[in-house]
Amino acid sequence: MIAAVPMELTDAALASDVVDGLALVEGGLRKAAQAEHPVLAEAAGHLIAAGGKRFRPTLVLLAAQFGNPRDPRIVPAAVAVELTHLATLYHDDVMDEADVRRGSPSANSRWGNTVAILTGDFLFARASELLADLGTDAIRIQARTFARLVAGQIAETVGCQPGDNPLEHYLGVVTEKTASLIATAGQFGAMFSGAPASVIDRITPACAALGVAFQLSDDILDVASESTQSGKTPGTDLREGVRTLPMLHALRLARPADDRLVELLSMPGLADPAQHAEALSLLREHPAMDTARADTRQWADRARAEILRLPDVPARAAFEALCEFVVERTG
Repeated sequence: MIAAVPMELTDAALASDVVDGLALVEGGLRKAAQAEHPVLAEAAGHLIAAGGKRFRPTLVLLAAQFGNPRDPRIVPAAVAVELTHLATLYHDDVMDEADVRRGSPSANSRWGNTVAILTGDFLFARASELLADLGTDAIRIQARTFARLVAGQIAETVGCQPGDNPLEHYLGVVTEKTASLIATAGQFGAMFSGAPASVIDRITPACAALGVAFQLSDDILDVASESTQSGKTPGTDLREGVRTLPMLHALRLARPADDRLVELLSMPGLADPAQHAEALSLLREHPAMDTARADTRQWADRARAEILRLPDVPARAAFEALCEFVVERTG
C-alpha cells in the first residue's frame, strides 16, 4: 500500500511526481527488508507493512524538485533515510518497552527484545548498503547523522544534569535525535538532484527546524490525542517518565493549584493506570499545552523563513504547506 503524502499538494504535476516516487520508495523498502531467515524477513517487514506517513522520504522527493527530480539516486536515498528511521524505531521501542507502534504490536512485544534489536541493526545495514552506491559523501553524511542520532539518544537516556536548563537539554535531544535525520532527508534530495549549493545550504536548516517542530507536535499529540493518532498509545511518554515539552512547561509554569500534577510528573513513571489517567487529564487542561503549541509554531516559522528564500517553484509551496501541516496536526 502506498502511504499518503502527509499534506495536500495543490500542484497536480508535483503531486503526481511525489506519489509516483513514494510508490518506488515503498517497493525499495520491501526489497530492502528481504532476508533469507524467515523470522528476520518477517520482523524487518513488520513496520514497513504497518505503513506510516513516510514524512522523511517525502522530504527527499520534494527537495529533489529544486534540481532534477528524476535523478536515479533520489529514490535509493529516500529509501535509505526511511530505513534509518525505521531502524531507530525498533531500537526505541525496546528501550521504551513499547507495546504498540503505528497501531500494530511493536516488534519487541511480538518477537522479543533481541530480535527487535537485531532487526534494527539489519535495517541500518541495508541503508548503508544503498548509500554505498551513492558515493563517499553519502556515507559520510549518513555516518555523521547516525552519530548525532546516538548522541541524542544518550543525552535523553542519561537525562538532564544538575545545573542544566531542562528545556534547553530537551531541545538539544530533539535536535540530535529527530531533526538531524530530517535535515539529512532534505539535504539528500537537493544534493542528489543536482540542485545549486545555495538551495542545499537553505533546505538543510529548514528541514532541521521542521524536524524539531515535527517532534514537538508529536509530544503534544502524545498528550492530547484520545486515540492512537500519534501512532502509539496516548500518554506513552508520561507512562515511561519521559519529560517532553508539555510536561517541562507544566513544571516550569506550575501554580499552587498544580501541586498534584507536579507530584505526578515528578514520579519516575506512571505505571499505575489511575495515576496515569489522572496526570493525563490534568496535563491536557494545563496552559502548558498552549505554550507547547506556540513553541511548535515558532519552529515551523523558523523553517518557513528559510523556505521562502528558495526558488519559487511548486515544491516551495509544498514545503510551506508542510510547515502548516506540522502545526495543524496538534489541533
